Formats: sequence, structure tokens, C-alpha cells
Amino acid sequence: MSLLNGPVLEPQDSSKPAKIIIFCHGYGADGNDLIGLANYIQPQLPDAVFLSPNAPEKCGLNPMGYQWFDFQSGDPATIWKGVLNAADTLNNYIDEQLQSYGLSDDNLALIGFSQGTMMSLHVGLRRLNSMRAIVGFSGRLIAPELLKNDLKSKPPIYLIHGDVDPMVPYQETVDAEKKLSELSIDVQAHISPNTQHSIAQDGLEIAIKFLTEKFST
Repeated sequence: MSLLNGPVLEPQDSSKPAKIIIFCHGYGADGNDLIGLANYIQPQLPDAVFLSPNAPEKCGLNPMGYQWFDFQSGDPATIWKGVLNAADTLNNYIDEQLQSYGLSDDNLALIGFSQGTMMSLHVGLRRLNSMRAIVGFSGRLIAPELLKNDLKSKPPIYLIHGDVDPMVPYQETVDAEKKLSELSIDVQAHISPNTQHSIAQDGLEIAIKFLTEKFST
């Protein structure tokens, strides 16, 4: 039984899902924070089920929210251990959902925001089979120096970031795009103008177009 649960939006056409899109929310938020994006994506992907689980831990700074891992200690070893634990939990959740719906990684996309982007990239690049796509908003690539040896699959990725993000500088997305490109991963990036730690309209439209294209190939 999965440790994760959260809001779900079933396929628009009431059919058996042919695609799974999983949202990974940011630090201190919960599954409700991103599930609303499904309403904008669903018209283009009516046979997809959208899942937005709460992260596995209660947030240290916001007891009403959740976290994938704690970074408050500032200790790299402790943070990395938390990332690995969260990755195991997220991987198990993905496996359970794929099995439940009778689908494979090729029918799966991850959409992350901030800490959820960190987890989406970490997990998506280390799964044995490549998923259909990853969209990452306002995040960063964790431990990029380890990725070359850990890399198991190369899903197409679109990274999107606000140019005035005070929480995670957009340079993190620039650096992540460079690193992923060096590893021959199909990655694109977009910097949204006048956008803080949030998802702007232009970024959302790019994400929808990207997901629609990848699921149609």
C-alpha cells in the first residue's frame, strides 16, 4: 500500500485511462496545490488520469503542508539521504499506479514544481524504463555531479522558470539544461519574464503543448 495519496482527476471521457500524469508539489504545499493545472491540460489529453499526491513528510516549516525531504539542516549528507528516501517512496507510488491502471512508463509523465521538480528529475532519470515526458517548473537538478553514473533513462524534459524567482534562482534551470544536454538528454528550457516563484501563463501553455506533442509521438 502506498504511503502517498492525494487528489485525483479522472479522464474527461470517462474511459479507462490511457495515460497517467503525476504532479509533484513544492515544499510546504500539498497535492491540492497543483491538481488545478489538470483542468487546463485535460482538454488536450482527455484520456489521462491526473494524480497529485501529498509528499511523504509533514513540512518542518509549515505543519499544514508536506515536504519530499528536509533541507533545513543544510547538511548535504542528511539532505541526500532524504532525497533517496523520498525517491524510493515516489518510485513505489509510480509502480503501484502503473500496475493499477495496467500501463507502462511510456504512458507516464511527471510535472513538478520547485522541490517537486527536483524529485521528478531525480526519479525520472533513474528509472530503468523511460517515461514519456517530464515538465519541471522553478526547480533545480540535485547533485548533478552524480547523474552521469546514475543515469538509466533519458525522457524528454522541459524546464520552465521565472526570471525573478527569489526562492530558486532561474540560473538553476539554465545550469540544469546545460548539464542534461551534456548527457545527450532531450531537454528544453524557457524563462518566463517578470515571474517569481510561480507558474506564468506562458510557461503553462508551453508545458501543455510539450506534453500534447510527446504523447502524440
